[in-house]
Amino acid sequence: MKTLMKIVGGLVVCLILLLVVLRITGLEPKNRRPGLWLTGNLVTTPVTDWSFTDKIHNIELQTETSYGLPHSVTINCIRVNDQLYFVSTYPPGVHRGWNDNVTRYPNVRMKIGDNVYDRTVAVVTDPAEEQAVLQARAKKYPELKIPPGSTIHIFHLMG
Repeated sequence: MKTLMKIVGGLVVCLILLLVVLRITGLEPKNRRPGLWLTGNLVTTPVTDWSFTDKIHNIELQTETSYGLPHSVTINCIRVNDQLYFVSTYPPGVHRGWNDNVTRYPNVRMKIGDNVYDRTVAVVTDPAEEQAVLQARAKKYPELKIPPGSTIHIFHLMG
């Protein structure tokens, strides 16, 4: 029993050390692999012109999981009328955990280039706004088709 407690204690210490190292270094997402914390130059000033994102294919988005660890993903972004949006589409039977995270806790951190922005997002529910975003998405990302029966979530960056 004493040996088991030493082993469990050692594993807990290693896990804590690993989380401390990852907190410092980040472990950002890469392509389709999710990550943890996003690091970079924190931008605290309001952004009124998101047009610089028109030429950026992907950004990184950090959400908060229900168990307290961050979850970051690589996503696309769409600008409509100087507002920034994120669209998440997936076929039947697939689930995106970050969508649940954002719906439950709308504070996010996004990384564009070397800069990180702490912001809040809102779920888009207005059909006209949804259509405008999906049309802009089709223009910016013509290669991304939405399969029939797909689930579509659209999020609006606030502030």
